[in-house]
Amino acid sequence: MKFQAAVLRSYESPFTVEEVDLRTEPAAGEILVEIAGSGMCRTDLAVRRSAGRSPLPAVLGHEGAGVVVRTGGAPDAAISVGDHVVLSFDSCGHCRNCRSAAPAYCDSFASLNLYGGREEESPRLTDATGKALAPRWFGQSSFAEYALVPARNAVRIDPALPLELLGLLGCGFLTGAGAVLNTFGAGPGDTLTVLGAGAVGLAAVMAATAAGVRTVAVDRHPQRLALAERFGAIPLPAATAGLPERIRQLTDGGTQYALDTTASAPLINNALRALRPTGSLGLVARLHTPLPLEPGTLDRGRSIRHICEGDAVPGLLIPRLTGLWQAGRFPFDELIRTYPLADINEAERDCDAGRVVKPVLLPERAA
Repeated sequence: MKFQAAVLRSYESPFTVEEVDLRTEPAAGEILVEIAGSGMCRTDLAVRRSAGRSPLPAVLGHEGAGVVVRTGGAPDAAISVGDHVVLSFDSCGHCRNCRSAAPAYCDSFASLNLYGGREEESPRLTDATGKALAPRWFGQSSFAEYALVPARNAVRIDPALPLELLGLLGCGFLTGAGAVLNTFGAGPGDTLTVLGAGAVGLAAVMAATAAGVRTVAVDRHPQRLALAERFGAIPLPAATAGLPERIRQLTDGGTQYALDTTASAPLINNALRALRPTGSLGLVARLHTPLPLEPGTLDRGRSIRHICEGDAVPGLLIPRLTGLWQAGRFPFDELIRTYPLADINEAERDCDAGRVVKPVLLPERAA
């Protein structure tokens, strides 16, 4: 089966949209999805800085949504041809964490998601010359017209919803919202600091507002702070003098929770200082250098932990988020700009430059 896909051939080169060949039918437990739209996530772009850990050439993309066009006989028959689905991260389904409803902490998460797929799989996707492309990125490789994915990755949604926009709920928005709703379990009367008002941070702000949480958003970009304020947060520039004290003033003594999306050591230390006793800080950004914690930041029962994929079970959180969106309480669509798949390099440049919060790539098909 031949179709168009965006291929990344080296860590420095632009994407090339070219013909690829899928050389297998869906196996048991797999589905073939015609992609309606795929979000561009910072994790896709971080491949360029992965120091060879992610195999190339590859088709990236892990925030896809589309229509099921073929199945390999999913074991539970939960997904059928014609279903509209949002695709999320891959997991094995049988390790201890998967069985405990914590698939984001699957024992095989890195090999299934970050390194392109299962190592034991023979090449399934090739370019026009027959050269193998890396196995499925996050179980998807959705920067393409079609994606062959495990049915376990897919969440069926209402076909009346705008399918091409909903793939964003499979990773970035899932992470930010899940941190608030799942990890922290925040609700009315709670307080939160969000460091970084990008896609993940703004998703956290929207979820916190929907949950009745008083939120302070910290960022260095005025336009991002304006968005955070529009979604219900108190905006605070990152360069504010005495940042921890100012957060405590705005939240009647400090916040119970903090979420960092920046990996900035000074901001992380400031957020810890602004926590109430027993407060918790969650990290979602990947740290590339040691994190020095200042004396006193973890006193009085404060804690710090990493959060992966918002501690989400996608089949539970994605319907919750679409319900909030339908109720006007999670307006993620206001952060989106769409691009034809052929303009993927322009989308990457705009994302890097901060001209767009969330690009969505739309495959173009002949009428």
